[in-house]
Amino acid sequence: MTAHASTDIVLDDIEARPGSTTSLLRTVIGLYLRPLGGHITSAALVRLAGDLGIPAARARTAITRLKQRGLLLATADPGYALNPAALPMLERGDRRIFAVRTMAADDEWLLVSATIPETRRDLRHQLRRRLQFLGAGAVTAGLWILPGHLADEAEQLLAELDARVYATLFRTSDPMPADPLACAAARWWDLDALRAEHERFLASLADLEHAEPFAAYVRLIDSWRVLPYVDPGLPRTLLPDDWPGERSVREFERLSHALAPAALAHARDAVPRADRIET
Repeated sequence: MTAHASTDIVLDDIEARPGSTTSLLRTVIGLYLRPLGGHITSAALVRLAGDLGIPAARARTAITRLKQRGLLLATADPGYALNPAALPMLERGDRRIFAVRTMAADDEWLLVSATIPETRRDLRHQLRRRLQFLGAGAVTAGLWILPGHLADEAEQLLAELDARVYATLFRTSDPMPADPLACAAARWWDLDALRAEHERFLASLADLEHAEPFAAYVRLIDSWRVLPYVDPGLPRTLLPDDWPGERSVREFERLSHALAPAALAHARDAVPRADRIET
């Protein structure tokens, strides 16, 4: 398997259902394998899963699945290392998850126009799905709009899919649809689905109140991590008055700052150096 193909598989994993065993283990790996040296024994990873209430057998099944999807590589020792092809995806995730950006009314937009040959329907499907996960809205078939600050990620996505040759990018600070921009935005993005995602996230916070910091933090990140991708952070003027996104961001930042240090300390204590297979 090439690094490029492996990266495609890892990127697909953003669709993992929050709260599932596979999603939780993926979140643990994304959060802690890098600070723990990039390598970990199977026993230590299963032990961390146990701290989330995941039985060992289910944890091993999920670990195998993540290996098949390209996030982990088996090592000569009885353990795993991060696939180097996954690092750009994890670093991009760090930026999106922990540094949430919201557009101001006068911020720049990026338009992506792509004409994919009829013989490459697979690529057309992949590009549409990946742009949607990037936070892009669909203006028409083959034309997407997204915040200007995501231009680098759009370029990277097009390169990863070998689709740059089919695309033209435009920058504008003044899109001019036939109807008011707020009405157009409600067509370009599925605001009802985004609202439901924010409400799901906010409802999930009640389950964290009595959990230990490590479990609470991992579940917080797992519940949150897809939202900063699918929600582009539209200007407040384009959203309904009762939009829950600002509250979601506030609650995530508050809990993340409160829980992260103790959760990392727990991971370091639970995975002694002998179990990190450091090189």
